[in-house]
Amino acid sequence: MTARGKSMTVTARARRIFRKFGISADQAGVFSGKWHGRGTWLEKRSPIDGSLIGRVRQASPADYDAAVRAARGAFLAWRDLPAPKRGEVVRCLGQALREAKEDLGALVGIEAGKILAEGLGEVQEMIDICDFAVGLSRQLHGLTIASERKDHRMMEQWHPLGVVGIISAFNFPVAVWSWNSAVAAVCGDTTLWKPSEKTPFTAIACIKIAERVCRECRVDPAVFCLVVGDGSSVGERMTSDRRIPLVSATGSVRMGRRVAEVVGKRLGRSLLELGGNNGIIIAPSADLGLAVRAVLFGAAGTAGQRCTTTRRLFIHESIYDRVVRRLRKAYAQIPVGNPLDEGTLMGPLIDSAAVAGMQRALVAVVAEGARVIQGGEILKGRRYRPGHYVRPCIVEARADMTLIHEETFAPILYLLRYRRLADAVRDHNAVPQGLSSAIFTNDLREAELFLSARGSDCGIANVNIGTSGAEIGGAFGGEKDTGGGRESGSDAWKAYMRRQ
Repeated sequence: MTARGKSMTVTARARRIFRKFGISADQAGVFSGKWHGRGTWLEKRSPIDGSLIGRVRQASPADYDAAVRAARGAFLAWRDLPAPKRGEVVRCLGQALREAKEDLGALVGIEAGKILAEGLGEVQEMIDICDFAVGLSRQLHGLTIASERKDHRMMEQWHPLGVVGIISAFNFPVAVWSWNSAVAAVCGDTTLWKPSEKTPFTAIACIKIAERVCRECRVDPAVFCLVVGDGSSVGERMTSDRRIPLVSATGSVRMGRRVAEVVGKRLGRSLLELGGNNGIIIAPSADLGLAVRAVLFGAAGTAGQRCTTTRRLFIHESIYDRVVRRLRKAYAQIPVGNPLDEGTLMGPLIDSAAVAGMQRALVAVVAEGARVIQGGEILKGRRYRPGHYVRPCIVEARADMTLIHEETFAPILYLLRYRRLADAVRDHNAVPQGLSSAIFTNDLREAELFLSARGSDCGIANVNIGTSGAEIGGAFGGEKDTGGGRESGSDAWKAYMRRQ
């Protein structure tokens, strides 16, 4: 960042980025091939310092309907475009994101509170999924199946589905849209995006980029539609709308249950990416330096607000004290502060409700007999206004405690001793969530057990790498209360198409 950039206020930085994307401080929050909005105004304040960065005019019921009609109209033409031609549009989108990476990554930091490296990394994920989708556009395939009838051919093929509704959360305000929209677009679908009300401007910036790309490629920009609004005004309409055959929703388990219920009543499809309560097992043979670095990144990164955040750490009793000493030393060195400043490793929680939720969880788990051994404090002082900054926390606990089975979206790491690997795996799998998991071991038998049917019950299982993050080429998602949905790579594209 330049010296001038460092001296600018958060609002000034945001407004400078707005100008580059063609965003106004009072911005319409609906895109249906054109920008409009007649609903209530939504104020957006940065979690960095509480400053107002802008206002967004949310969708009215008429705005929502206009966006759905536009997306449906665009679909009728888009589905007829050969898939490699659709891939070319997505290739151009990826290139535009490369050019906008620095500004969009900074805007993610301003609006979501991520450190700059994480904001840039999230935009890189968008670029990567565009690259993946371009290749996919030439590989959408079916089957020829042997028929029992003479002189008869039986085929299985895949067709575009229609308008895909995308509901995203604040913690990955741009990547989740791209995972869905890039793949859906090459599959021949159009998309209608409802972003989190906590991160509307990053969504608007993405659609501004997509709009420009579509116009340059001479396709209907309503391929990528946007509706900013709350759950009752937009989310409920989207989930109950028969014009939207698939709703892909990322967020809390409570939200996912509601989406599944409403979409299921109309026999539509839902793709759910919900809560995670991710665990790491550190075995006696583990490389402790490697393990501690992974735990630190997994538990404190994004201020503990990733769905893949490491929340539970199972440590073998023979190395427990050594691991705890290393963790405490590492935690004491985590710089907490303005996420746009160089050297910061952990920024703020998203808002005061998140801070209060963290404090309630700590009170509750201590009441169950747990012991906070480091961190958890709300940081005070001028540089930590408006009170969204906390120290990442380490808690000694037991696997049978109620709070251990719940996801608290904050940097709380629970330490749990184990004696036998089978016991650690059992306790690891005992929680309702099943997203990401990991084991650190140099014992091949332990690694293979963890990856077997008797091992981790999560959608993602890692060996000697942490729970956070995922590669674009694999299908991302989890089991149990995580929802069972899969996005991004592998054969996740089939969710966005209909089989014939």
